[in-house]
Amino acid sequence: MRRPELAHAPPLLDTLGPDLLIGGLPVAQLAVRAGNTPFYAYDRAKISARVDELRSRLPAGLSLHYAVKANPMPAVVEHLAKRLDGMDVASLGELQLALDAGVPPCAISFAGPGKRDPELRAGVTAGVTINLESEGETERIARLGRDLGLRPRVAVRVNPDFELKSSGMRMGGGARPFGVDAERVPALLGRIGELDLDFLGLHIFSGSQSLQTDSLIEAQKSTFELALRLSEACPSPIRSLNIGGGFGIPYFPGEKRLELAPVVDSLDQQVEQARERLDKLDIVIELGRYLVGEAGAYVCRVLDRKVSRGQVFLITDGGLHHHLAASGNFGQVIRRNFPVVLANRMDEAPTETVSVVGPLCTPLDLLADKMALPQAEVGDLVAVLQSGAYGRSASPLGFLSHPPPGEILV
Repeated sequence: MRRPELAHAPPLLDTLGPDLLIGGLPVAQLAVRAGNTPFYAYDRAKISARVDELRSRLPAGLSLHYAVKANPMPAVVEHLAKRLDGMDVASLGELQLALDAGVPPCAISFAGPGKRDPELRAGVTAGVTINLESEGETERIARLGRDLGLRPRVAVRVNPDFELKSSGMRMGGGARPFGVDAERVPALLGRIGELDLDFLGLHIFSGSQSLQTDSLIEAQKSTFELALRLSEACPSPIRSLNIGGGFGIPYFPGEKRLELAPVVDSLDQQVEQARERLDKLDIVIELGRYLVGEAGAYVCRVLDRKVSRGQVFLITDGGLHHHLAASGNFGQVIRRNFPVVLANRMDEAPTETVSVVGPLCTPLDLLADKMALPQAEVGDLVAVLQSGAYGRSASPLGFLSHPPPGEILV
């Protein structure tokens, strides 16, 4: 029999007596403000603090962009738009969010392997940079540019010949639907030189959610080496190099926070060397989860408490339809618990082992499995931490037609 997993939580949780605080406010008060449970709450001060920390440590002049896919809540996008240098979008909806938040079109890049013609038209018309993902997309955007009488701004997304090792999701190396294989890029760059396209540069993204400094440093070095090699085939000088991100946050027991110092030190050297070779190069680091992931919590309420053959179940009004990642069905091979707390009993020690489940008619609807928590009663609030990224928008909200969760930025 598997031993119960102890409740765990990232350090520096804000509490006041028994109450978890988000944005300085007790979760019970936020539940009233949100109008109902379940809901997501994001702490704007923590988001700002993460941006400020990066600004103080990253190489001078490095552009910091936000990957909107991590959390597209309009208020979050607007908050970050005032603090960052640009954004990366992956759909027409995200493009409109970024533009509505006041991000200059020239500071927006549009990625994605399956952009439809209406999306490309909107991007070209707005003046954003389209990350080309294939030879076919290159021809389509050139044709659309001619039809619109505009010169599309483009960059080539490269599928590198390496991957980010020890990453939660590998986006490069091997056969991928994303980007153009590195060995095919020189030919594509030659074709871009024949078309009426405004070539900006390269986007090289090898993976995400890494907590291993050595892996990140190795991937960054390989990224710059590849970019410098490909620059020799570019139809015009590279003006922009997006090196992706990959910075991870801890979710599970035993995981340690990313040690940022050696990553930044190595990056500083790589940036300096690249700028010696490529004059007036804008180097972009694109982060999503690392900016917002630790600033959010998903809060639901205990509806029932039951015992089935000796196992205690806390049945809540939340579940996998709102938070697919916490259920273990979003990228996990072996299911592990997110950090989960009883948000109105933070001053109590764990006294029992429980499983926290939602209201859905499926055994997959599991928010915490055999976790040690204080004794909970009907009406108590359960908070799933580390929920600021890939939460609400990455979940099957329509499953079984339950109402969607609310969202607040405090």
